[in-house]
Parts: sequence; structure tokens; C-alpha cells
Amino acid sequence: MRSETIGNATLYHGEALEVLQSLEPGTADAVITDPPYSSGGAFRGDRAVDTKTKYLSTGSGNREKTSDFGGDNRDQRSFHFWSTLWSAAALRASKPGAPAMFFTDWRQLPISTDYLQAGGWVWRGIVPWVKKSPRPQMGRFTSAAEYVVWGSAGPMPVDRGVGCLPGFYEFHVPGEREHVTQKPVPLMAAMVEICEPGGLVLDPFMGSGTTGVAALQLGRRFIGCEQSLQYFDVACRRIEEAITAGRMFDEAQPPLQGLLVPEGVA
Repeated sequence: MRSETIGNATLYHGEALEVLQSLEPGTADAVITDPPYSSGGAFRGDRAVDTKTKYLSTGSGNREKTSDFGGDNRDQRSFHFWSTLWSAAALRASKPGAPAMFFTDWRQLPISTDYLQAGGWVWRGIVPWVKKSPRPQMGRFTSAAEYVVWGSAGPMPVDRGVGCLPGFYEFHVPGEREHVTQKPVPLMAAMVEICEPGGLVLDPFMGSGTTGVAALQLGRRFIGCEQSLQYFDVACRRIEEAITAGRMFDEAQPPLQGLLVPEGVA
């Protein structure tokens, strides 16, 4: 198992369950992750095809820019058992009261609410992500949403420095992707807001590192894990770029010394 520390981020190249079990109990302030869905079709044979065929349209330019990823062809029963294992391991690695957010699609939504609870989390709700400009379907309702099932590690304190968050989000799917199922940074930043300021976000399935980029941009710390070496290297690069961009932004700000402070403001 290889690890890289980049600023406030620690990235692991390894299998999610192994990495989660190696972490100290109570490490994470929030678990925010986009695991393999093992979805993409109505039948077992549909799930067994490669991920680019399942999740990218035939004419998509991202077919040439992305690679397939593993762990996405389990049948329903093995998906449930496996998800319960890593969900429970993520709970062990989390502090009491930590929120957990797991992405899923409509096919796996029922079983995702089950494995979250089977892993020991308190189920607290479903947060839809509605995709702007989705592909229409003739004669059918458009599949325009993915979902986040969320819960907490036991009772969840209200006073964590987090305000009132929406329960519904609309963002475009990224036009240019480096991962087949890459989420937009603004969406992941909205998810990261559930983590207390300065807290540590844990992502056992970080893919190309989007959650880590969002976490660092919002002043959180990050631990991520990815089993694909290709995507692990992409995540390291993107997080390094995000840190460099943040430093450049900070350096561009005017110094605070000598600024007038309005009377009565401390």
C-alpha cells in the first residue's frame, strides 16, 4: 500500500477496505464518497460490461480520455455484502457524530439506504443531484438525477459550525472528464460543507480526486484511497494543482496590515 502526502491531503493507493481498516478509529470528521454503483443496466449481463460502455454515450469524447475502473460488476447480493463491509469500516474510522454521504443512482438507491444502515450508520435522508441539460429519453421520463444517501455515526451534534444546507442541488455534469463517472467540483464542494470547518474528509473511493480538490478548496483536510494506479496518479496531480492554485490566490490578496477597521468591529 503506497501513500502520498500533499499539503493537508494524504492519498493511498490500495484497496478501500484494507485502507479503512488501517486507519485509527475516530480519524474522520466526515465520510464523503462516490463508490462503484455496480449498475448501468437491468440485468446481470448489463453490469458485467466495461464502465465506459455503461456510463458514457457512444459519441462522447471522454471515451478516449478516460479508462475503465474496477469493482463495478458485482451482482446485487455481493454488492450489498461488500458495501456493508466498507461502510462499517468507514464508521469505525469516523468520530462520533460524523456525517456520511454515499453517492448512488436510481437502480441502487434502495440497496444503498440498506447498506448504510447495515454498516451501523444512522440513516438521515436522501439528497438529490439533478443534472442540468440531461439526455432526453423518447417516451420516458428522463433519468436526470443521482442521489446521496446520508447518515451519521450515532447522534449528530447541531452546533458544529455548519449552517443550514439545502437538500437538493443542480449542477452540470463535467464536460471534460478524467474519470468515467467524475463529479463536478462545485457539487462536491456543496457536499463538503457538511463537514465542520477545518475537519478531515475521508473518501475511500476517490477516483480522480474531485472530493479532495473540493475539500482543500474549502479549508478541510483530506484522506483519499484509490485502487487504480492510473487514477491515483491523476488524483495526486489534481490535488497538487489545487494546492498550488490556492497558494497563488492567497499571495494575490492584499495584506491586511494597515486596513481601517470600522468602529465597534473587533
